[in-house]
Amino acid sequence: MLNTFPVHSEVGGHSLTWQCSLALDFPREAVECFQRGVELLQLGDAGGALVALSRSTEVAPAFGEAHVFLGLANALSNRIYPAIDHLELAARLQPDSFAAHYTLAQLNFKLRIPQKGYAAAERALRCVSTLEQRKMLTQLLKEERARENSGIARPWFGKAYSKPGLFLACSGLAAVLGALLLHVRW
Repeated sequence: MLNTFPVHSEVGGHSLTWQCSLALDFPREAVECFQRGVELLQLGDAGGALVALSRSTEVAPAFGEAHVFLGLANALSNRIYPAIDHLELAARLQPDSFAAHYTLAQLNFKLRIPQKGYAAAERALRCVSTLEQRKMLTQLLKEERARENSGIARPWFGKAYSKPGLFLACSGLAAVLGALLLHVRW
């Protein structure tokens, strides 16, 4: 049996509303800390929310919604690596959670990691259940594409060098070494 209640939150100017399914096997303390953390986030107290949501995840480590909001509170407190860790954990705990994937995509786009952002957005698309969620995701992708088109392209170092590029670089290095050897007196 599931106990559900609506959670309303604002993420990046977008209102997130969804039903949190709280299994009855989550301890009452975890649920109460979660609700308090969400309230503190809505009031703009990210530090207080960190304490309450951290307690919630300590008591119930498999509580996916708490990890989503803890990731959000960490991001708002400029603790980026813990934010990413909690959002990724929430996405693993609840692979069908739109909120986890959407928030992870948004954070990756803000950090200018578009490959991971697009991957999380694709997973979020598979979790869309309402028209509002689809609109939010469409808007996020539209903003990211506009940012990419107006910004300077960042190099992607996972791409292998081409053979002509390597040949040109080695030839230039050989020319510089040859010039140095000719001009240095032994």
